[in-house]
Amino acid sequence: MTKRSTAFAAEDAVTTAAVAAPAAQPAGRRFTSFPPATTRARGGCRKAAAAAQMDFGGGAAGLASKAAPSPRRAVAEHDDWMEKHPSALAAFEAVLAAAKGKQIVMFLDYDGTLSPIVRDPDSAVMTDEMREAVRGVAEHFPTAIVSGRCRDKVFNFVKLAELYYAGSHGMDIKGPTAQSKHTKAKAEAVLCQPASEFLPVIEEVYRELTAKTASIPGARVEHNKFCLSVHFRCVQEEKWDALENQVRSVLKEYPDLRLTKGRKVLEIRPSIKWDKGNALEFLLEALGFADSDNVFPIYIGDDRTDEDAFRVLRNMGQGIGILVTKIPKETTASYSLREPSEVKEFLRKLVKSKSKQQD
Repeated sequence: MTKRSTAFAAEDAVTTAAVAAPAAQPAGRRFTSFPPATTRARGGCRKAAAAAQMDFGGGAAGLASKAAPSPRRAVAEHDDWMEKHPSALAAFEAVLAAAKGKQIVMFLDYDGTLSPIVRDPDSAVMTDEMREAVRGVAEHFPTAIVSGRCRDKVFNFVKLAELYYAGSHGMDIKGPTAQSKHTKAKAEAVLCQPASEFLPVIEEVYRELTAKTASIPGARVEHNKFCLSVHFRCVQEEKWDALENQVRSVLKEYPDLRLTKGRKVLEIRPSIKWDKGNALEFLLEALGFADSDNVFPIYIGDDRTDEDAFRVLRNMGQGIGILVTKIPKETTASYSLREPSEVKEFLRKLVKSKSKQQD
């Protein structure tokens, strides 16, 4: 792969200061109208990934956080945001009404959704209660974990063989290894790795970044097979820009890779047209729901990378996206949940509602 300079897409998520949550929203809120569905790529994950290159141009932006608004303005913005993105728990009956008569398919991010965000990425362990909630959902609905983590790593966290797993931001997808009533006969054969040709360069950049960032205390480079994550949650804020500059100095020689930002993490990925939204489309097709009007996908995630999946659902005009956050953020999701504990409660309510229908 050729080497030349590359640009870094500035983070566009808008956040405001955290404030106390407002009173629960009424449960009967109607869904926001969706735009017309778009045509999905065909011909397998590799062909779809090669169909177009991502536009990741933009100016450089530092990692330092913006100044917080006044408390009064923050409260007003929070209330306005919650009106547009009500709690999925408070509006649970509306969710059930929209899904009535359709097959729910569940998509779950991992970090910040099923487990809390922690300082040490290797310590992001989900609780047994959360695992049981996910297991319960998988008994009733096809369920997939879609994470930026390496697929094997996230599987070791979740430890449920009956799920679909999409690691490396959807660039490494594999079907269940255990049968369930939702598992198709050829589920084990489901495999999508559209960025496999990038493995050598990812390995090379991992070594360079590890050496380059070693001088910054707290910086950590995580190898996620088809992508890399540079964590700076444990880095002093005054060193954030220095870390970003070091990462850029390495990546400027690799135009086939792109740099994006997440929650206290810099993400390095192949610059192909493939993301969590493409992974969602691929899995729906693998499950037999491509272009189906009888499917209701629910995607729950907390990160900028999950916005790709939220946009796919909105363009499809089917299902809902749920953003996990305690503060207002620019999002395409229809609903919100504050933290993993609320995700667990939402999953339990889904299982309970399904069990009642079967009684």
